[in-house]
Amino acid sequence: MKAQTAFIIGIIAAIIIAVFAVLNVESVPVNLLVVKAQWPLILVILGSVLLGAIVAGMMSLMKVMQLNAEIKRLRTAKQANADQPDESSRQKKRHEKTESLKCVVTP
Repeated sequence: MKAQTAFIIGIIAAIIIAVFAVLNVESVPVNLLVVKAQWPLILVILGSVLLGAIVAGMMSLMKVMQLNAEIKRLRTAKQANADQPDESSRQKKRHEKTESLKCVVTP
């Protein structure tokens, strides 16, 4: 359901951006630091949206990679802790050995 909602919102946003871009077709000056050019406003709008989507996607990808690395680190730590018996299980085994010795010693 969450993915469907995000998809529908994305489609609506794309339609709004497309309509807005089509309504703005006049040429505008674009200053690219060294070069000045006249481009249709539709290209400037769509290029800006595309660049923003790429930046947002890259930032999301970096966050996902960080979270995956954290999950891997935590799983490794959990596995290392699972391999080592904890203090309570050692005490329990020691207590069981002591109890079994008491049974043997007692006539």
